[in-house]
Amino acid sequence: MRPITGCSSGVGSAISVRLRSTSRAARKTCSILSSVWKKKLLDLAQEAPETVILAEDEASLYLQTTTMSVWAPCGRTPVVHASPSRKKTNFYGTLNLDTGEVITTRSDEMNAETTATHLRAVLAAVPDRPILLLWDRAPWHRGPAIRALLGEHPRLELMRFPVASPELNPQQQVWKATRKEVSHNHDRSKLDRLADSFEQHLQTTRFPCSLLERYGFTAVRPMFT
Repeated sequence: MRPITGCSSGVGSAISVRLRSTSRAARKTCSILSSVWKKKLLDLAQEAPETVILAEDEASLYLQTTTMSVWAPCGRTPVVHASPSRKKTNFYGTLNLDTGEVITTRSDEMNAETTATHLRAVLAAVPDRPILLLWDRAPWHRGPAIRALLGEHPRLELMRFPVASPELNPQQQVWKATRKEVSHNHDRSKLDRLADSFEQHLQTTRFPCSLLERYGFTAVRPMFT
């Protein structure tokens, strides 16, 4: 595994997370969640404005090509290399909702131990400040390794997204943007080369996110710093 902190030499598309759904029950859940997030963020802005707010998620990268629509001259249909291989590697990614930088860890496995390794990389990248980390309810986000790490580092607080709601996680949009730039329609024959390009894009791109602004954190925090 290799923990890597992204830097800010490029800027990706702005990430906008909207709480919306079609069913009445889901809309009610989103409304409640919106209120909970707003209260939590405004409390932090006033009581602990130095808190760094992050969103974490994982993605698997396969050598097998995924496709997307592209422009091409008439009569010249683009040809994409299609590998039958199902080889893959995994990435942990944690987006800083303020700076747009991403902390990544590449790993062959996803379990509580590798998750704890990534969280240690996050703590090292954000030293001496309280952290609120938003993430989902994946099974590798639980276990003795996670509990031990949280006991060692009380400045790290976790807040979970609702079940089956990936669209609420800003890091999901980072994966989407990076796949579009790197892995869709790719022609690489080696997984390591593809993964290196994927990792480099995460390292050298900022992914602006509007979540803190939407819930008032960005406006309120300067009043208490």
